[in-house]
Amino acid sequence: MAQTDRIPSRPTTAVTPTGSGPPGAVTDGGAAVKPLSWWARARRDKVLLLMALPGLVLLLAFHYLPLLGNLIAFQEYLPFVPLGRSAWVGLDNFAVIFNGDAEFLNALKNTLLITIVQVIFVFPAPIALALLLNSLLSERIKRVVQSVLYLPHFLSWVIVIAIFQQILGGSGLINNFLRSHGMGTIDFLGNPDGFIALLTSQVIWKDTGWGTILFLAALTQIDPGLYEAARVDGASRWRQLWHVTVPGIRGLIILLLILRLGDSLSVGFEQIILQQNLVGRPASEVLDTYVYNNGVLAGQWGVSAAVGLVKGLVGVALVIGANKIAHIFGEAGVYQK
Repeated sequence: MAQTDRIPSRPTTAVTPTGSGPPGAVTDGGAAVKPLSWWARARRDKVLLLMALPGLVLLLAFHYLPLLGNLIAFQEYLPFVPLGRSAWVGLDNFAVIFNGDAEFLNALKNTLLITIVQVIFVFPAPIALALLLNSLLSERIKRVVQSVLYLPHFLSWVIVIAIFQQILGGSGLINNFLRSHGMGTIDFLGNPDGFIALLTSQVIWKDTGWGTILFLAALTQIDPGLYEAARVDGASRWRQLWHVTVPGIRGLIILLLILRLGDSLSVGFEQIILQQNLVGRPASEVLDTYVYNNGVLAGQWGVSAAVGLVKGLVGVALVIGANKIAHIFGEAGVYQK
């Protein structure tokens, strides 16, 4: 008898292929085994769960528990009265929205204008910059340029606005140059007509470099063989960009655009509130500053909470709607069915 005949055979255990059974199910020699319970999977993945615990606690403490404060939108809330004991007023606090309060409509108009401008100019900026960086042949130059472009993201808005004031302010670099050459000065920071352009330029300068990280990571996942095949077929660099590069990052672009739509009614509270005194509230009031000025400063807590609640609901509706449109065109979007 051969030596191999004396080796006893053992039953094989294999993980069930994806989609062929419930999570945690295994097969033992072809026979289905009862899937692992929730507790068993938790014990198996306890290290990963412990690593995710701090982030989960922060998410619950600062994002989900504060949602209980939306009750203020239906109350005549007073800060020194417990949350549930203030007088209930139903939908009275929503009257500024339903009746078209002039101050609210002005804030809504400014918010929508800033959102449209930033979607057109700010959102594509990291994509274009990532494509330019990806075209650099020298890896050393690419790393140096990336490091320089990332730096503004780590500056607070207070510092960013101070830098712009030193350059564009009445006593700034540009106006001092114009004044020294006998020319008239330009009011860059206090001009209401140019406020949206000023905000957009500040956002582009601060966050475009940081926004390239995801796109550069996605570009590295594109198969180099696709570029080689395109060059063999005689495709120019522009055709390679259009037919290979852009389709390779299209899913990420759609995902980030959907998330941007969900946050479209939040256009930078800190950035705007720091410059509001220079241009005045009519030109700079947005929904976030409206909530602050009327809630924290003027004491209209219920009205401000109502506006904030409607803004959040509109953001959720935009995400869900945009995600369904993405599914229609065959993209994964934020979540799948």
